[in-house]
Amino acid sequence: MKRRSFLAGAAAASLGATACRREQSSFRTLTQSEAQTLHALCAQIVPADDQPGADQAGAVDFIDIQLTRRYKQHRETYREGLKKAAPIVQLPPGDRLKFAEELERTAPRFFGLLVAHTMQSFYGSPRHGGNRDAVSWRMLGVPPVPVRGRNQYDLTIERGRS
Repeated sequence: MKRRSFLAGAAAASLGATACRREQSSFRTLTQSEAQTLHALCAQIVPADDQPGADQAGAVDFIDIQLTRRYKQHRETYREGLKKAAPIVQLPPGDRLKFAEELERTAPRFFGLLVAHTMQSFYGSPRHGGNRDAVSWRMLGVPPVPVRGRNQYDLTIERGRS
């Protein structure tokens, strides 16, 4: 096989593989539209008030990361559930809660996972991708836990002491 024909075949295969991929996304497992839907749902589960809600605290990032790890077995449930929930993005904010309540009734397995994972995100450790800036801990008055293995000691040396 000549080099030129090999390179042409490789380029064609590469273009074909690119065309078969899911839409481009900055997320690990979610598409942009799935992330928007998840964002709208998380905002209904832990809504913002004078403190940030789950969507602002990174619940979507947390769930996306965990779908590559601990929640890997739930990917298909999320895909199907987010497909059913996609219309929530088009609704005005006042109608989104009613939609989420209906989704809870029609897709209980997905909705149960979503609530559990959103709560884990909101109240868990920020090192896992959720609870951005420890917002829930600050709201509850819980002091942030130092990063494992890095106790926060004051290592400054006082001058004038021997």
